[in-house]
Amino acid sequence: MAPTSLADFILQPPVFHPVLPYITTIFSGLTQGKMVLMQGVVLAEAERFQVDFQCGCSLMPRSDIAVHFNPRFRSRPHVICNTLQDGRWLEETKFPQLPLQKGEAFQLLFLFGQEEVQVSVNGQHFLQYCYRLPLARVDTLSVSGDITVKSIAFLATNPFDASRAEYPVAHPMQLNSSKLAVPYSHPLPQGLAPRDTITVRGLVGPVPDGFSLSLREDPSHVPLRLSACFRARALVWSSYPDEAPGRAGNLTDHFPFHPQRYFELLLVCEEGSFKLALNGIPLGQYDTPWLSWDRVTELQLLHDQPDILVLAPAAVLQLLCLSQQRLHGLHH
Repeated sequence: MAPTSLADFILQPPVFHPVLPYITTIFSGLTQGKMVLMQGVVLAEAERFQVDFQCGCSLMPRSDIAVHFNPRFRSRPHVICNTLQDGRWLEETKFPQLPLQKGEAFQLLFLFGQEEVQVSVNGQHFLQYCYRLPLARVDTLSVSGDITVKSIAFLATNPFDASRAEYPVAHPMQLNSSKLAVPYSHPLPQGLAPRDTITVRGLVGPVPDGFSLSLREDPSHVPLRLSACFRARALVWSSYPDEAPGRAGNLTDHFPFHPQRYFELLLVCEEGSFKLALNGIPLGQYDTPWLSWDRVTELQLLHDQPDILVLAPAAVLQLLCLSQQRLHGLHH
């Protein structure tokens, strides 16, 4: 799927510490492969809360609800899933053994497939619920009840791995984390291998200049670099097979980054090449036959102007999450 316009790259920014009840539009609606990640804490005296994926936000008449996720903590804790259509609830589905505890933190991940939504709780699969209304109609998220929400993120799955049936690992969003401050260096002591993926999630600052992601073999050799330049409005990759520059090219005709906007960058290692996706949109496969993944020892993220970093580390880029995942044999 090739990007056709700037709008193809727009991924909804995350929400931090919303006041409940909270309702928001889902940018571009829900589509197959989209994920919604919610982190929060169940109140100590909680009775119930609900997460609704709605077809609009009307109150009179009430909007249809395609997915109603409703944990209840009285007597025997359980979860009710249901659908509201034309003002009437359909037959509910009950899921016992609620893996949520009063007073404890939680992470919910909703993965939307072609025919059903899968829900994980704290990284473990919990339930799946079949749609009774078309997913294409869903454009609103509503959250209410006895919880405190720390963050809500709208994520994309790996667009290159169509065979994967279950949702991938969703790492917690970490705003203003000193561990993820830019410039950022992540050691890769075992190198990389074909089928490894690197996911970088970040938030562009209000007055950005540019940033780069580099894979390094040693401090003086950078075999692969991705660079985003806001002045030239270009996203470029360059490869250095030895001490002289090798291949380079612009990755897209539409510059996909915006000030104060969230992004999700995915790099997939292949034998003699790499694949890149941004905000769930594949940007293609690029041949680098001279690149030895097992010799890569470090991933580095830098700003273009080091003096800005000292004064304001988040002026250009704030990392929210970085993860490495080996699709065969590595599970978090």
